[in-house]
Amino acid sequence: MQNNEVRFEIIHMPPENTNSVLVSHGTDAVIFDAWGRADDWIKLLDGRGLKLRAIYATHGHSDHISAAPDLATHYDIPWYMNHRDLGLITWGNMLLTFFDMPQIPDDFRRPTDLTDGTYEILSGVKMVAVSAAGHSAGGMIFYFPNFGILLVGDTLFRDGCGRWDLPTGDECTLRKTIEKIKDMNLPDETYVVHGHGVDSTIEILKKSNPYFGGCGHHCCCHHCDGDCGCK
Repeated sequence: MQNNEVRFEIIHMPPENTNSVLVSHGTDAVIFDAWGRADDWIKLLDGRGLKLRAIYATHGHSDHISAAPDLATHYDIPWYMNHRDLGLITWGNMLLTFFDMPQIPDDFRRPTDLTDGTYEILSGVKMVAVSAAGHSAGGMIFYFPNFGILLVGDTLFRDGCGRWDLPTGDECTLRKTIEKIKDMNLPDETYVVHGHGVDSTIEILKKSNPYFGGCGHHCCCHHCDGDCGCK
């Protein structure tokens, strides 16, 4: 995905699991959801002559931030995540053990709190950050209006949505977030990058995703009071 000199690239760092996104403009770059080992990212960035300026996380699960603290320390740059997910970082070490990945220590470099707003993450690259709780309490999505790209993390997938049964997750909150994304009324051609799996567009989500295209039996907020849009 490229527009003039700005490049959006999906990166699959080993062990391949997460759709990380590398955004670059000239020699400056930022990473979204820095999964993998920091050494692999450093090799990629330095090999391309890119200067990493910041790291952003859609949420605090370890398969989206495993390399972030070490990269932030190595390059002496900020990494951003909503503070509500701070407690999930070391909780996710069990997943890193499964993938035979280095553990995140208790004294890891803390992220800078990220809240809703419009940010210029690189020269000429504006990003709209929107809170997207449900999969986790501090989930965020990122929209790039000048490029027609939406990064949704694990909030939505091509044919489903993220889990809500992990710590700080909540089914009805996730449903409300999905409704909020729908209410953004993004163009059908908006390119959607999911945290895992195949990419899509808003048009594809409307047609193939039962959570996004309609409620039906897939939305089962049986414990809610009906104000989440599922009844």
